[in-house]
Amino acid sequence: MIQHLTIPRGPINLAADLHLPDNADSSAPLRAVVLSTPGSSVKEQIGINYASRLTARGIAALVLDPAHQGQSEGEPRDLEDPYRRGEDISYAIDMLTATPGIDPQRIGVLGICAGGGYAVHTARTDHRIKAVGTVVPVNIGAAFRGFSPDGPAAALDALADARTEEARSGEMTRVNWLPDTLEDATAAGLTDIDTTQAVTYYRTARGGNEHSTNPRLLRSDSLLLGYDAFHLADQLMTQPLQVILAGRIGNTGSYDTGMQLWKLAPNPVDLMVIDGAGHYEMYDEPAYVDAAVERLTNFYVNNL
Repeated sequence: MIQHLTIPRGPINLAADLHLPDNADSSAPLRAVVLSTPGSSVKEQIGINYASRLTARGIAALVLDPAHQGQSEGEPRDLEDPYRRGEDISYAIDMLTATPGIDPQRIGVLGICAGGGYAVHTARTDHRIKAVGTVVPVNIGAAFRGFSPDGPAAALDALADARTEEARSGEMTRVNWLPDTLEDATAAGLTDIDTTQAVTYYRTARGGNEHSTNPRLLRSDSLLLGYDAFHLADQLMTQPLQVILAGRIGNTGSYDTGMQLWKLAPNPVDLMVIDGAGHYEMYDEPAYVDAAVERLTNFYVNNL
């Protein structure tokens, strides 16, 4: 059972789907989890794969499109603002706390890939979140700093020049998250398995969605380069933590990031490494997703 929701977020609205167990109307108030999904993804992609499985196990799950992306409002389009991504989670919690049938004292968050970092960053200061689950978490700020060949400071210098040029031209620049095709990836020399699987997921019928656009507003990158998803988490994120990692270590950094988070968190409860899985296979490969959700269900039942 899915309820299509509109979440007020200041002057704009967020598009969201609340997945509910079939017996929700007759049961006691439900545990609920807000899903924080990867960068560039929309609620019909990775989020629904996890939400539908959690709901089948009796846990309500809310998946939303980030502000400026998907079917949510917000201008300019294609902005990836890590701070606003965290605020989106809190606005979703506002909605859940006022939703009949949801227990406002049993709300958790599940963050996947970059959404894992956003979930941690939000949980530090929004203690309405009672439990934090992560799957292949990425600290997107650290990732972008690592992707800068001449260092992040030089990247910021170049971005400053680009924004000055945008101001003069009146046009905003967009760049792709990923190559649009496997042929484009090969032409760019990006033939590693993680890039190949990312393109295969996002840019083909396997996982592609009409509301998931590949372009990213270039001015997002300045925000991402200065962002640290784990800043003060060792002091402020007191909630129980679940970390689920892909056992095949690739170039996304999620394995090392997950281990860093596990050591950093004040209240780590459960760590799971899924042997044989790659980062992007954790998005939709049924055997891997099922294994993750079984573990997550136990975590939420015990901590919400």
